[in-house]
Amino acid sequence: MTTLITYDDVGAALQRIRRHVHETPLLTSTRLGDRAGGIRLMLKCESFQRTGSFKARGALNAMMQLSDAERGRGVVAVSAGNHAQALAWAASTVGSEAVTVMPAHASAAKVEATRGYGGKVELVDGEMIRAFQRAEQLASEGRVMVHPFADPRVAAGQGTVALEILAHADDLDAVIVPIGGGGLIAGIATVIKSQRPHVRVIGVEPERAPTMRRSLDAGSPQTIPVQTVADGLAAPTTAELNL
Repeated sequence: MTTLITYDDVGAALQRIRRHVHETPLLTSTRLGDRAGGIRLMLKCESFQRTGSFKARGALNAMMQLSDAERGRGVVAVSAGNHAQALAWAASTVGSEAVTVMPAHASAAKVEATRGYGGKVELVDGEMIRAFQRAEQLASEGRVMVHPFADPRVAAGQGTVALEILAHADDLDAVIVPIGGGGLIAGIATVIKSQRPHVRVIGVEPERAPTMRRSLDAGSPQTIPVQTVADGLAAPTTAELNL
């Protein structure tokens, strides 16, 4: 049975990573709030986070919990770009080496940024699922897999976003979270529902990449074909931890 992460796991992650990551701002957006019906709407600006996304939180939390021997073996992951950059940065921070398998159509800017953070990149032709398969092969050959979402250390790290939200927002009605594979919403839901159970946590997916919706409907993790310009939300599968 999959062991779910807890609020304490997320709290420990924040203590572990906080001196290396930014506490990003929570800013109001009047224009978006007006478009949504005249509500008070806030944006958690993780675009200002190290490597440009919340992914730095989970990647670093995972890397900091590896043993010296595991760090010496190096790590591997699969990513469309954001987790790749984050893991390259996190691996460099703790003195390890990251290889990320990325689809051949991945953003050239994200590929170069990953290399700039010290990571190695292997490009794979075809659908995203082939990148996952190649990463699993590299893990079987000795590298440690740091999965972009199906890793409790990663999900707990992503949940630190919610701790910062709660520290600065007292009157929440809902938290709206984008879903790719489900690591971010797993961490955020763990925090929000344990501390403020009345607050709704709403996941949003691209219409042509509804991996979590299909998995919820089926009652088990599903793998589906996806097609969306939102490359960070194009995970073709999810996992029991996230579901």
